[in-house]
Amino acid sequence: MLVTRQPVFRKFWHAVMPLTELAHGPKPFTLLGEDIVLFIDADGQPAALRDRCCHRTAKLSKGWCVDGEGKACGQGALQCGYHGWTYDRSGQVIRIPQYESGREISPEYKTTAYRCTARYGYAWVALEEPIAEIPAIPEFTDPGYRTIFQFYEEWQTSPMRALENSFDNSHFSFVHRATFGVAASPKPSKYELVENESGFYAETVIEATNPVKFHAISGVTDPITTRHMRNAYFLPFSRRLDIEYPSGVRHIIINCFTPIDDGRMQLCQWLFRNDTEADCTAQMLIDFDEAVTREDKDILESTDPDALVDTRRRGVEYSMESDRPGMLIRKHLMQLLAKHGEVEIHRGTRTVIPVATAA
Repeated sequence: MLVTRQPVFRKFWHAVMPLTELAHGPKPFTLLGEDIVLFIDADGQPAALRDRCCHRTAKLSKGWCVDGEGKACGQGALQCGYHGWTYDRSGQVIRIPQYESGREISPEYKTTAYRCTARYGYAWVALEEPIAEIPAIPEFTDPGYRTIFQFYEEWQTSPMRALENSFDNSHFSFVHRATFGVAASPKPSKYELVENESGFYAETVIEATNPVKFHAISGVTDPITTRHMRNAYFLPFSRRLDIEYPSGVRHIIINCFTPIDDGRMQLCQWLFRNDTEADCTAQMLIDFDEAVTREDKDILESTDPDALVDTRRRGVEYSMESDRPGMLIRKHLMQLLAKHGEVEIHRGTRTVIPVATAA
């Protein structure tokens, strides 16, 4: 599936950038093939515009924020770095330095503005009117949990590949053999699956190696422990993994696999823990999950990002019983496409060009 060719994905909120990235001025991002620029407005809220000035098409991300008097600042209106045309969060040009004071600016002088909001420490963007809410993360405001921002990085793969991998129990003994995978147990544990409107819920218990260096992570000292995994999928490209160890420690990972274009995605990952810094340091948790994540990244970037979604296309990719969560992801994506009058667009899709008939 080529995500930039599926218009429905423009109608969802996508986690785009940590708010901390915008503290000192505008930053560019590519979302579903659209070049956008994000900045913090005068009210302290994130805003997103098309990264193109309507004057001479310079990238607005080459500019800076200015206050009401046109002076450079950390947040405010967005001034183009080419000729200084200045935009508000609606995309309207509100100041042209070359104009004399009081001269009216044409309302036609504007660039496209996108829906943008702050949530969970990130700027979220929807390119069109959203048809679903941002997934709820109750732990973000729960005093019983601490929030650790783990990863914000570009991967050379697609959201579909990352999603199916995150629900795949059959790769642990191979991809993660150097971290938590149990080489002697290659057969995956069975998921209990429950579908819902936004995706599905998947629950299972797996074995995990637990060397001394991981004892603070799990809260137990057994050489092999268990992970009670409560995994949930949210349309189109998000998931929540709640790992509970026998110690009662909860290790809750939130992933947004944000589509950049048809071959790249942005990994956005939060971690929530119900222990304290004294029990297990944030850096230890980041290092542990980074080791696991690097193993996934290495293998996923070797796959074809144009993942099969419509399983009626035979002979492209083959599946086995443990791929059921990945097949459910495909089912929900296909239902979403069908609901909005779309079919899967992939690299082999042929564009039908009308042939002109003679008069």
